[in-house]
Amino acid sequence: MAACLGPLSEMRSIRTFLEELDEQKQVVRPETTDSNPKSAASTSASIMVMRHKVERIFPVYARGGLSPRSDLGANSGSVVGDSIWDAVRLEAKVEAENEPILSSFLYASILSHDCLERALGFIIANRLQNNTLLETQLMDIFCDVLVQNRGIKRALRMDLQAFKERDPSCLSYCSALLYLKGYHSLQTHRVAHALWNQGRKVLALALQSRVSEVFGVDIHPAAKIGEGILLDHGTGLVIGETAVIGDRVSLMQGVTLGGSGKETGDRHPKVGEGALIGAGVIVLGNIKIGEGAMIASGSLVLKDVPQHSMAAGIPAKVIGYLKEQVPSLTMKHDASKEFFEHVAVGHEGRSNGDVDI
Repeated sequence: MAACLGPLSEMRSIRTFLEELDEQKQVVRPETTDSNPKSAASTSASIMVMRHKVERIFPVYARGGLSPRSDLGANSGSVVGDSIWDAVRLEAKVEAENEPILSSFLYASILSHDCLERALGFIIANRLQNNTLLETQLMDIFCDVLVQNRGIKRALRMDLQAFKERDPSCLSYCSALLYLKGYHSLQTHRVAHALWNQGRKVLALALQSRVSEVFGVDIHPAAKIGEGILLDHGTGLVIGETAVIGDRVSLMQGVTLGGSGKETGDRHPKVGEGALIGAGVIVLGNIKIGEGAMIASGSLVLKDVPQHSMAAGIPAKVIGYLKEQVPSLTMKHDASKEFFEHVAVGHEGRSNGDVDI
């Protein structure tokens, strides 16, 4: 973050540039031009310099069309002191200057919006739109929910922070917001879940279907998901209707939280806060993954996993107890001696050797 603040200390926003242009134009009146031609010439030169700066950073939109000063609606979703949104905008401005070919894209996706919610709605609407679900319709749906729902406003920021902090390949908040389908899938689910709870189940299922088609992620709209969640990669992720996921959980690609048969009712896993579930893990049935537990990649889990334990295998067994209280934050998938203490310590009711679960 500090790296992008340096060059931005001398960079003013496009809004400031255009406001200054308006002020300068008001100064240049006919009577001023007649009485003081040198002053008028100097003012015109200043206007040209500022216009050049604007066009250099935002070459398309600075020439007309969309205006960053236009009314974006009375129901603004902006949050006072929104540090995440401020960081996103700063990063987008730097990227627009460093990569001019993307300046129009960055302006349309981020810099033309007055809040994170509207930017997110625009981005996801463009990714999910098709011939029958139009971009404008989807953006209206997303913005209506995102701007009005305070719980989602908080969750989408905590999720964005989780992606930035836990995914080493994530370059910035801006890149997570623009490009990561795990983040887009998660936020679409939050909107679909809100619609489901409002009784708009058909629309919620339509969004689920589009996410499955576009991103390869299938999350039932009724599933309950906490905040500060990382869906790393997202590809092949399946979360069933009655699944519940606590706060600060990290899920790798190919994870299935599914049912174990045709029974109805409460039939899907419950994942505790701070759990880390590795790639390709399958968890079946109404079973509990304890807080701070870790499940090794490729495991098949059919029984409850104790909190702060590590389970592995087919079927999965407890192979140790974690020293890390919140493995989802450290994202260490190994089973080194430094990472967990073996079950053989035999205290607090823990048995020697591997434990069936």
